[in-house]
Amino acid sequence: MARAAMTPVRALADATPAPFWLDDPDRPAALPALVGDEQCDLLVVGGGYSGLWTALLAKERDPQRDVVLIEGAEIGWAASGRNGGFCAASLTHGLGNGLARWPGELARLEELGSRNLDAIEEAVTRYGIDCAFERTGEIDIATEPHQVAELKEAADDAARLGLDRHTFLDRDALRAEVDSPTFRAGLWDRDGVAMLNPARLAWGLKRACLGLGVRIYERTRGTALAPHGPGMAVRTPYGRIFARHVALGTNAFPSLVKRVRPYIVPVYDHALMTEPLTADQLAAIGWHNRQGLSDTNNHFHYFRITADHRILWGGYDIVYRYGGGVRAEYDHHPATYEKLARHFFRCFPQLEGLRFSHTWGGAIDTCARFSAFFGTAHGGRVSYAAGYTGLGVGATRFGAEVMLDLLAGERTERTELEMVRSKPLPFPPEPLRWAGIGITQWSMTRADRQAGHRNLWLRAMDKAGLGFDS
Repeated sequence: MARAAMTPVRALADATPAPFWLDDPDRPAALPALVGDEQCDLLVVGGGYSGLWTALLAKERDPQRDVVLIEGAEIGWAASGRNGGFCAASLTHGLGNGLARWPGELARLEELGSRNLDAIEEAVTRYGIDCAFERTGEIDIATEPHQVAELKEAADDAARLGLDRHTFLDRDALRAEVDSPTFRAGLWDRDGVAMLNPARLAWGLKRACLGLGVRIYERTRGTALAPHGPGMAVRTPYGRIFARHVALGTNAFPSLVKRVRPYIVPVYDHALMTEPLTADQLAAIGWHNRQGLSDTNNHFHYFRITADHRILWGGYDIVYRYGGGVRAEYDHHPATYEKLARHFFRCFPQLEGLRFSHTWGGAIDTCARFSAFFGTAHGGRVSYAAGYTGLGVGATRFGAEVMLDLLAGERTERTELEMVRSKPLPFPPEPLRWAGIGITQWSMTRADRQAGHRNLWLRAMDKAGLGFDS
């Protein structure tokens, strides 16, 4: 018993405290910062997926459009280079959330999401982006008895929507795919999720943008936004950019449109990466089809296997800091790392002795409805998309299309969606925000321990359309 209790501590002892994906010898050097003034047709603020897709699609729509992108640090250094690499077709944070919020248009949202994922795969191929893209699908996993019935209900919902890519797996069928003594059942979305290397996707999009003529300035933070004649001006530390239109892809960071800020809460998510598994270790767990995996607890884990046979294991804790700041010192949370390591060996006891090579964390732009919201400001000269709540790897491309549609003033199948035309409820100011999130966290933990029973607080939150997730 003493030896087992020490396993997580020993396994973490030599881990590098840095995102695995960014610890890459092929990481591109940062481009120079902007010094002086610039002019352009479209300025994109933010060098993660949201901004990169917006710049790329703007040039694909109109190759003559003059596009500038600025990034406060380096391309892909924030959430786009730190996530688990789950690129999902879902635009609504899963079927359940979509059915609860937009039941009348969920079939259309699923169709648009599937087309969006296809377009990402096509772009990865067309631009030669080496990001280990694999259309493996994802399995949602029941680890408690009540979750088995929930997955069966979700499978029925998918069938009613005509989504034939979903397959219910009983215990034996699931453990034939990936073997863990904690697994009871699963729901496999066979085609709606791809696994990829997130940092290399960002770097590949950067190269594609540069190849189409986008001018990119790194280490150039947008500090202020104001009207300027018929267009807009964005101030940076060492200059200004004058643009006809501005698209904001800042997500978890404070928006340059201040009225957007109450809709976003930055929360911190953390992950571990193991050393590569040996052939015997791989044989002990199976996982031949390399799907992404996620359990269905309120405090859930997500995990996947990489191209070089490591296991990424993340999630569970959702860490909110009073005041909602985004700071480098918040990236690491040793107590969460130890908890995650303990949970890992509970899930895969056959891998005892495996060590972790990397530990890291990062901020997620959470909103109360768990999926992106959209809008314009300054008379339609500025557009924004934010609130992806952990599913931005795929949905940011759709958000980029929406932002460009809105700037063009076009009525499209995207801009006509209720999802696009509506907003989530804003979070209250501090200290109510901190207190409310704390009560919600406690209630979610309690529900996980009591067969999924949601207390009065969570039921009231559900009725009000408020939620908290990562």
